[in-house]
Amino acid sequence: MVAVIDYDAGNIRSVEKAVAALGGQAAVTRKPEEILSAEHVILPGVGAFGDAMGKLRKYGLDGVIREVVARKTPFLGICLGLQLLFESSEESEGVKGLGILPGKIVRIPEGADLKIPHIGWNSLSYPNPGRLFKGVQEQSYVYFVHSYYLQAEDAGIVRAVTQYGVEIHASVEKENIFACQFHPEKSSETGMRILKNFLEME
Repeated sequence: MVAVIDYDAGNIRSVEKAVAALGGQAAVTRKPEEILSAEHVILPGVGAFGDAMGKLRKYGLDGVIREVVARKTPFLGICLGLQLLFESSEESEGVKGLGILPGKIVRIPEGADLKIPHIGWNSLSYPNPGRLFKGVQEQSYVYFVHSYYLQAEDAGIVRAVTQYGVEIHASVEKENIFACQFHPEKSSETGMRILKNFLEME
């Protein structure tokens, strides 16, 4: 079973549908026992960093997520779910993230020809080999919707990058933790391959 963590964020049902399309059984849940017994756990989400951290703490899910990570269960953060894994975000000054991975979330700088939020398809480059991208060619396109981006402290965990005025850390991997700034569930065949790779992690 795949637990899709429900903390009142947007875009959760589309992840559930994508898992089902791949033949997986997904449960949208905030019950600790269901999340901790799952074979794979996904933290999706669209929304504001501070609000999301408040909801995770309200429902006691911050501790549950740390327990999932400690148990070495394959864990995937998507979009806001990636950002929450890190220490802080310029979007919500003074709000601490989960701090599971070192790094910070910063606003995409304004550019003359760049619209914020960044919405659309961008290609990926791979600075380090990543298990999520098995069978996914470099320069494949995936779908982004975000105004803030990751600056990981440890370059060694960065598995994919893209360019949007600046270099954006688009995906990270450390042991059983995987995360994507883009939306694999909205990224056509490429995204479904990435999700399939995750669901095959043990």
